[in-house]
Amino acid sequence: MMKRSFIRLVIALAGMAVMFAAPAEARVEININKGNVEPLPIAITDFLSNNELGPQISQVVAADLKRSGLFAPIDRQAFIEKIADPNRAPRFEDWKVINAQALVTGRVTREGDGRLRAEFRLWDTFAGQQMTGQQFYTQPENWRRVAHIIADAIYKQITGEEGYFDTRVVFVSESGPKTARQRQLAIMDQDGFNVRTLTDARNIVLTPRFSPSRQEVTYMSFEGNQPRVYLLQLETGQREVVGNFPGMTFSPRFSPDGQKVIMSLQQEGNSNIYTMDLRSRTTTRLTSTQAIDTSPSYSPDGTRIAFESDRGGRPQIYVMNADGSGQTRISFGDGSYSTPVWSPRGDLIAFTKQSGGKFSIGVMKTDGSGERILTTGFHNEGPTWAPNGRVLMFFRQAAGSGGPQLYSIDLTGYNEQLIKTPSYASDPAWSPLLE
Repeated sequence: MMKRSFIRLVIALAGMAVMFAAPAEARVEININKGNVEPLPIAITDFLSNNELGPQISQVVAADLKRSGLFAPIDRQAFIEKIADPNRAPRFEDWKVINAQALVTGRVTREGDGRLRAEFRLWDTFAGQQMTGQQFYTQPENWRRVAHIIADAIYKQITGEEGYFDTRVVFVSESGPKTARQRQLAIMDQDGFNVRTLTDARNIVLTPRFSPSRQEVTYMSFEGNQPRVYLLQLETGQREVVGNFPGMTFSPRFSPDGQKVIMSLQQEGNSNIYTMDLRSRTTTRLTSTQAIDTSPSYSPDGTRIAFESDRGGRPQIYVMNADGSGQTRISFGDGSYSTPVWSPRGDLIAFTKQSGGKFSIGVMKTDGSGERILTTGFHNEGPTWAPNGRVLMFFRQAAGSGGPQLYSIDLTGYNEQLIKTPSYASDPAWSPLLE
């Protein structure tokens, strides 16, 4: 099951961005650096095909772009022109009438060897020019991933930044009554589809985290009633213990190069932060206090670490150099701060804040300034970044609900989305863009 789930998608890129010329004068763009952005009206036509895959791919593309909050796909009922040949220029006047500032057309065909060929073109309707065009070859069962890749290409062309749709999320799938809750590792596409479990329900699992460089996750499990940090190879299903430490190890996370795991080790009522080199298995202690130091997270360049500590009386966010020096508190607002996670862009740290009986997800600059709360509720926790640093996913348990659910929210705080899963879900961790 594991190998089948994560065999690398073989995509033959026929020229990719150079397949069709992209005129430099095309002027449709979204400036995502100016705060709350008005969504761009975009028309996404059903991709032509002799089966259901064409319309299904275009629907996934539209759903991805809409969920980002930056695009407003136009209702297909408003379309005037019916695209008969995606290789010919559309009647731009028909699309300007319905205020479609960008237009996506495409085709899906089956090759003689059984592979799927999916192609698309992105048009600037007001400039009357093509912006980009690409085509992909893959096996039919991978059609959803092709749709995500197309959405990423459109997102990048119009915003100038990498997309995040061709990604996965690993999380804890929760089922059963509260008094006997079962927790399994599970993985899904970033939009909540293709959910599959990675572990059985015999042992409680917590805090899964993706490797930035391999198809691998680290997590904590209470297997044999011993809390240990494990590594799980997603392609093979192989599993190993990171280290046989005395006491409890928890909150594991990879270094940016994937060569180390940083974690907390609890002994005699307090916990400190350690790193382990995954090649030599040597450990290095980074903090030494009588407090609880936990939830470490590297900066994307690997030079600094954010972590949570109650050394000042209640949980707050601290940063330190990668060797443990220069430990400095950066959070000073009302309440308690926890689960700091450094943005992939390096500019922000996301966190959970508890204040006034509520839990909030927020971000601050890496020196602690510029704190912004994105969402507040009965119980919000566990933020994780999309690989482009523009969107966060977290879990929420509403008052009186049976269990937690996953949500995403962008940095404006206005575009909050429920990510539907078959069961209750917590502790999400976003993958890098797939290769």
